[in-house]
Amino acid sequence: MPRPIRKAVFPVAGLGTRFLPATKAMPKEMLTVVDRPLIQVVVDEAREAGIEHFIFVTGRNKSVIEDHFDKQYELESTLRTRGKSAELDMLEMDLPGAGETSFTRQQEPLGLGHAVWCARNLVGDEPFAVILPDMIMKASPGCLSQMVEVYNARNGGNVIAVEETPWEHVHRYGVVGGTDWKDNHFTINQMVEKPKREVAPSNLIISGRYILQPEIFAILDKKEKGAGGEIQITDAMKLLMERQPFHGVRYNGITYDCGDKVGFLAANVALALDREDIAPAFREVLNQIISTHGGKLTWD
Repeated sequence: MPRPIRKAVFPVAGLGTRFLPATKAMPKEMLTVVDRPLIQVVVDEAREAGIEHFIFVTGRNKSVIEDHFDKQYELESTLRTRGKSAELDMLEMDLPGAGETSFTRQQEPLGLGHAVWCARNLVGDEPFAVILPDMIMKASPGCLSQMVEVYNARNGGNVIAVEETPWEHVHRYGVVGGTDWKDNHFTINQMVEKPKREVAPSNLIISGRYILQPEIFAILDKKEKGAGGEIQITDAMKLLMERQPFHGVRYNGITYDCGDKVGFLAANVALALDREDIAPAFREVLNQIISTHGGKLTWD
């Protein structure tokens, strides 16, 4: 059996400029999808997949993320005094255990590859996951759980979550090509960053979830800059692919890019409609809003 995936790296050092002024004083990762911060949603996904150690690569003004994953004694005391046991249970359930979280700093915004490299001493010499908090994957089981299943079925290696995009959009993304398909997974034999449509190996794009072997740190340690003058994780993966197998998982689910305003709003709608406690009332409100703009919603 391949070595288990026990650790996950969450790059959370970005400035969130696309959401200003909301992110002027609050990390974008603390923006909420309904009532759960983005970072909590992806930590939930990681925990479901068996992750035991959550590693956050932070930057300045991100201390509230660390506070979020700590005990809040004053709040808990107030809830206990008021008899709000359900709220107390929820906070307890969301809280990682003692020693299960680690935080390290990325002092300069030098790219995703650099952010992953900053976690090298916390990851150590074992395979690990990388989860981009901007990308909310609505899936059951979760995207990372699906990837771990393929990782075990393929006897280890490196695994990347992919999804289809319209061919006219392939030039916006990292694109992979593959062979040896088995159900929804395959061996990656090409990896191209933002290719022109006519030379793209497929319309399968990298989706913000990775399982990587620790040998990638030696490549990232060279700090070679790529597109945009940044240290790109895709460049490092292409070099690692010369020595180790990479597998793609066309995961079963829907991705919402919450680094984009429309994607963020769509995630709120989609996840709210999954909530039994608020979905009926929310449907009514949505119908009212749409009708005032000349439209109509129908529900199955």
